[in-house]
Amino acid sequence: MNSLRAMVILGVLVALPAAAEDMRQGEAASASAAAAEAPIAWSSLSAGQQRMLARFATEWSSLPPARQHALARGSERWLQMTPEQRQQARQRFDRWQQLPPERRYALRKRWERFHSLPPEERAALREQYRKFRSLPPEQRRQLRERWQNATPEERERMRQRLEQRERASRQQRTGPTGDR
Repeated sequence: MNSLRAMVILGVLVALPAAAEDMRQGEAASASAAAAEAPIAWSSLSAGQQRMLARFATEWSSLPPARQHALARGSERWLQMTPEQRQQARQRFDRWQQLPPERRYALRKRWERFHSLPPEERAALREQYRKFRSLPPEQRRQLRERWQNATPEERERMRQRLEQRERASRQQRTGPTGDR
């Protein structure tokens, strides 16, 4: 049962090793989208941010506000990272850059689909991904193979069975009326 669940989650999240971190970053970006309307004054950036973004200093006021906000958020996040986190981010970026353009496009589309889901479904997917990552490597490999070798019809049946199990599990936890 758990292997089927992990297989379905794998189908959504396969090839996204940094998915959890990227998801958190994407949600932060979405939450501040409304604030991204107003330009950011260069002088309002911290000294560390100004050092990191120095190459943009002369053109800062001509950048679109959304770009200013993205750069400001990214620089602040970078400044708060430990050296190990920065190294991991560099490695993820390098892996991303090495992907063929069509693979990057497919991953962006998958990311957009993920973000179009309701928050509770995104949370459930994250939890399932966490469970999948906690499985032994050999079991993860077998699940990946099983999912990748499944036909579209088989995958759809797997998804439907998983949804039924999830509903039954929720009902067991919350009772028939959905109350806890």
